[in-house]
Amino acid sequence: MVPAFLIVLLVSATASAQPFEAGIHITSAQWSEFDGSDWGIGGRFTFRPLRFIGFDADLAWYPQEFPENPEFSRRRLEALFGVTAGPQLGALRPFLKASYGFVNSGSAPEPFPCIAIFPPPLSCVMAEGQTLPAFEFGGGLQFDVGDRSFIRADITSRSLRYPGPSFSDLELHDGDFWGARSRLSFGAGVKF
Repeated sequence: MVPAFLIVLLVSATASAQPFEAGIHITSAQWSEFDGSDWGIGGRFTFRPLRFIGFDADLAWYPQEFPENPEFSRRRLEALFGVTAGPQLGALRPFLKASYGFVNSGSAPEPFPCIAIFPPPLSCVMAEGQTLPAFEFGGGLQFDVGDRSFIRADITSRSLRYPGPSFSDLELHDGDFWGARSRLSFGAGVKF
């Protein structure tokens, strides 16, 4: 009982004044196997039990068809859950982050032409609609604009596990495979 009391006392003594944060952001993500940037909007909820640790739940919706000509996905939904770690230096908080989750890619907006070969092109496999495991590593900066508001920028490397067997850019993949590219987000929020 005494160790549990000491832990609660330590956490409450070092907790931030407002341990919860909610915000909105604009996101730009790139795919390792396809050209172009995927633009979306999203929201983030953060719990900061200690001043230097935060637990994020990040959702982003990419409403436009992707990629261009031909489009294999009518929309994407991304959900990432992870942790941030970094000191609070006055109004500025630089942080490192790691997250895990998924990207759900909707099926093609119209019939998708595919050649009948095995293994199929990755775009043909993606046109059926797929949920891809995802993780990201990176960092960012959060700047407190006032007592209860902030702006935040994140830059990460997002990895997606693509389905296989398939081929992309003349590279044959016998099974599922990972590819990584950058993901940027910029937004604002409130503390409560």
